[in-house]
Amino acid sequence: MTAPTPSPTRVLVLNSGSSSVKYQLLDMADGSRLAVGLVERIGEEGSRLVHTPLRGGEKRVRSGTVADHAAALKAVAEELAADGLGLDSPELAAIGHRVVHGGLRFTAPTVIDEEVLAEIERLVPVAPLHNPANIVGIRTAMTLRPDLPQVAVFDTAFHTTMPEAAARYAIDVDTADAYRIRRYGFHGTSHAYVSRETARLLGKAPEEVNVIVLHLGNGASASAVAGGRCVDTSMGLTPLEGLVMGTRSGDVDPAVTFHLMRVAGMTADEIDTLLNKRSGLVGLCGDNDMREIRRRIDEGDQRAALAFDVYVHRLKKYIGAYYAVLGRVDAVAFTAGVGENAAPVREAAIAGLEELGLAVDADLNAVRSDEARIISPEYARVAVAVVPTDEELEIARQTFALVHDPAQEK
Repeated sequence: MTAPTPSPTRVLVLNSGSSSVKYQLLDMADGSRLAVGLVERIGEEGSRLVHTPLRGGEKRVRSGTVADHAAALKAVAEELAADGLGLDSPELAAIGHRVVHGGLRFTAPTVIDEEVLAEIERLVPVAPLHNPANIVGIRTAMTLRPDLPQVAVFDTAFHTTMPEAAARYAIDVDTADAYRIRRYGFHGTSHAYVSRETARLLGKAPEEVNVIVLHLGNGASASAVAGGRCVDTSMGLTPLEGLVMGTRSGDVDPAVTFHLMRVAGMTADEIDTLLNKRSGLVGLCGDNDMREIRRRIDEGDQRAALAFDVYVHRLKKYIGAYYAVLGRVDAVAFTAGVGENAAPVREAAIAGLEELGLAVDADLNAVRSDEARIISPEYARVAVAVVPTDEELEIARQTFALVHDPAQEK
């Protein structure tokens, strides 16, 4: 009797940016990575592909112009094939695509067809920098493997559980609805993953835990997660709202825009560039690398100290606000580049919140580790955790679960 063919368990995760493609190939039988890579400067001089097989073999770098996303994905397919991991492998179950904006329609991972692509395209006006690149990556992958399920996992999906009171801006309802103006939130795959992993760290089910997640990278966002469901998040219509970030201002009085138009004669595009690319930490002190900012503070640099203080002040405000939204908090979880590695940021953000049951143990906070861990003292009523994020694994998990159980699709 012939043995049954084993079900495919591999998922290729693609994150297509305007001039780059990041990718990872994972085996969902055990969640392990088989290969990771990056194609950068697509369509520019100096394009290169960096590919790293993770089960033997050396890292490879391919230089030379990569004309477009189609050429980039073909090069990725060639590198994977060289390791015996090609896109034609029967072990490949699906391709999971990170899509930044899913609006209100997409509340879960979704198998992509032309109707889904058309809706992602309709959302381009609210995600002009991200959705077009996501679409190009999807169409190219569909051309390479038209027979394979392609799944969109949306940054905004985790936040679609926010109540209307949190999602609505207080502007004219008809205008808001006509132009899809509301708070969508971003970094959703990270917030979903970290909130679940924090519950696991506490030895509880996600449904039993209220968590404030602080995703602190060059882009930064906070979320209030009650029993596994997002009830508030700091980013809004776009990723500009909320915390102070590497180059983005975060919260700012909307009238600043009108003031700069009238008094400084700046155009809408110039103000857009100011708030998104020349603000935040880089606007305050000229650096968006927290390690460099801390070095400058140690040398007595006042601008760096001011940037750090503004960053932490905003962070502390959101912790307090989300504590109020949740009513009961079981943990505050720091994640992403700054959250996972900058002990001074964690210490300063929690300092003075002892009356809320929050504290940081200095020795535990100073430990460098890639593992999820508690950094609060045993007596603290609320756990403070460092939980490394893994957005690619989250995308792969959601993709694999959907293609094995289509009933999950909404």
